[in-house]
Amino acid sequence: MISVFPAKIRKLADLVVVALGKEAAAGMPLARSLSVTSLSGLDEWDEEFDLEDAVLFEIAWEVANKVGGIYTVIQTKARLTCEEWGENYFLVGPYTESNVRTQVELIEPSNPALRRTIDKMNASGCKVYFGRWLIEGSPYVVLIDVGFTAWSLDRWKSELWENCGIGVPWFDREANDAVLFGFLTAWLLGEYAAQCEEPPHILAHFHEWLAGLGLMLCRQRQLPVATIFTTHATLLGRYLCAGNVDFYNNLAEFNVDKEAGDRQIYHRYCLERAAARCAHVFTTVSQITAIEAEFLLKRKPDIITPNGLNVKKFSAMHEFQNLHAQSKNRIQEFIRGHFYGHLDFNLDKSVFFFIAGRYEFSNKGADIFLEALARLNYLLRVNHSDVTVIAFFIMPARTNNFNVETLKGQAVRKQLWDTAQSVKERFGKKLYESLLVGQLPDVSKMLDKEDFTMMKRAIFATQRQCQPPICTHNMLEDSNDPILTCIRRIGLFNSSSDRVKVIFHPEFLSSTSPLLPMDYEEFVRGCHLGVFPSYYEPWGYTPAECTVMGIPSISTNLSGFGCFMEEHIADPSAYGIYILDRRYRGVDESCNQLTTFLYQFCQQSRRQRIIQRNRTERLSDLLDWRYLGRYYIAARHMALAKAFPDTYVYEAHDPTSTSGFRYPRPASVPPSPAHSLHSSPHHSEAEDNEEEDERYDEDLEAEKDKLNIRQPFTLPHKLYATNNSTSQKN
Repeated sequence: MISVFPAKIRKLADLVVVALGKEAAAGMPLARSLSVTSLSGLDEWDEEFDLEDAVLFEIAWEVANKVGGIYTVIQTKARLTCEEWGENYFLVGPYTESNVRTQVELIEPSNPALRRTIDKMNASGCKVYFGRWLIEGSPYVVLIDVGFTAWSLDRWKSELWENCGIGVPWFDREANDAVLFGFLTAWLLGEYAAQCEEPPHILAHFHEWLAGLGLMLCRQRQLPVATIFTTHATLLGRYLCAGNVDFYNNLAEFNVDKEAGDRQIYHRYCLERAAARCAHVFTTVSQITAIEAEFLLKRKPDIITPNGLNVKKFSAMHEFQNLHAQSKNRIQEFIRGHFYGHLDFNLDKSVFFFIAGRYEFSNKGADIFLEALARLNYLLRVNHSDVTVIAFFIMPARTNNFNVETLKGQAVRKQLWDTAQSVKERFGKKLYESLLVGQLPDVSKMLDKEDFTMMKRAIFATQRQCQPPICTHNMLEDSNDPILTCIRRIGLFNSSSDRVKVIFHPEFLSSTSPLLPMDYEEFVRGCHLGVFPSYYEPWGYTPAECTVMGIPSISTNLSGFGCFMEEHIADPSAYGIYILDRRYRGVDESCNQLTTFLYQFCQQSRRQRIIQRNRTERLSDLLDWRYLGRYYIAARHMALAKAFPDTYVYEAHDPTSTSGFRYPRPASVPPSPAHSLHSSPHHSEAEDNEEEDERYDEDLEAEKDKLNIRQPFTLPHKLYATNNSTSQKN
């Protein structure tokens, strides 16, 4: 089956090439790739356009169905897209009863053609639901029950094999779902086109390979649909990176068909590659993934669409600093319980690092982070540092329950708190009564024998014979777990002599947890530094979320986020964005660089960390969907013009005609100690504070940054309606 694809897939590809060739003849450039990763000062959109006669369907497996990062992309972008398309915007995803019950309000469609479409499909043996997704923007959703039409799976797989030469094995459940979802979405779009009274202008945006088959079928059946395909990460790229290969330096050397076949994902790879080749417009989320897609999927993306977030600004100045302090206090309470009996370090001189995300030990950089922590521990010990590092690993894994020792720690902490409150109340009552009679209290009589007995019992309860646990849960495969195996090798066992402590929390954070009752956002706000030294990270939402919450982070030049920031900020580390070089350095060199970043961060004073958080938070506008969403708008307009050249004309500006700009270095001296060394080896802390106050004025720097940091970019194209004499703003 594997050897058939190169010959048979050309049947579908040839049809697409012919169709695209007609579009090229109509004046649409196809080979051109619009580079929109530079924040260039391009012309404003002075042309306006009416999209009332066009309909947008955005199709993804993660619509109202949280699996990974694509859910965040679609959920946070929905409000902006609703503002653009209004009632003509529909999200399409799978029906899952548990998700619908908590996230979706089922209603009747207001669009007559869509109502007839859903009724027709339901009458033909499908189950299609319509409603509003209860998120910001309240977008319409069309949810398809793929399990209800499983009886058609064999017939559709046969059709896929006959027409495209792609065979899907019976045991791959995820690929089977992709086949069902693809045929049903193509059915939905075709039926909608048939139910429209006038020739429709349908735009369908497909995310990832799980939805890609629907795009292929739209092109094969020659439906009147403009198509966009966005890959957020290539399948083969993720597998190759996980296999410890020198991926980025050998992209041109891989035999992609053989590599996919060796990993038993050839059928998935075929679906992904065919969708990328068939789409009118192919996009990806970062420049690093665009290079990867060009070699692995054999098509250069037409446009880069970086991922954004809904940035919510706080009206009160420094409010995010107050939120950091509140969340940090809650983390400290957990630490007090987790390390009971071994709390021989000062929490006020402790810093909290964390790594979070999908449990991909090498791809997410957990391996290099652990190695750097071991080296950091050595540096802190030999330099007699009084700083303690608590490193959290928030990576969901297979467990069977909470660790008993971890739960006991939180119970002991609560018991100590209750004892202290009880003694405090008795002490306060005696003090109050003494003052009432006009006498100063006799301190030796304020605490009686019963109070001392209670406190001694509480102290005895904190005695512990074992070390504080590394993992908060009981792992199902403890002996083979990559993180725990690495910790055993490097010897970070939370001993009293270690200046670096490690806590592995193998489940998603939740405010209802009996162990660490915090949502992920609260937890991030309470930490000091996010560490994400990923080897494979097409974008990187975790460091982006840190940035908008004012938390410094470490990412790499192999992540989309890291490349984006490195390109547009003159001195990223001064803004709290540390970029680790994992592309042009060996593993050991990268690990040393990461250790240096971590050690320099530990040397910062509390005031320096506050300064850096202020700078980091000022970059949040750079990641706001209000700006990054415009690239999705450009992709949609490009697709409409390619699919309907008689109605729409798209003119792209030369992106190299105007140079972009980079965020300048901040107005004051960077807070890193490496830039503020003293000429004398002996100096006082008071001198430190005086020098910092003299060289740094937060309000003054903020005013200067307002002048330096402007709105980053405008849309690099113009769109015209050839059949409209009067244009309206889109």
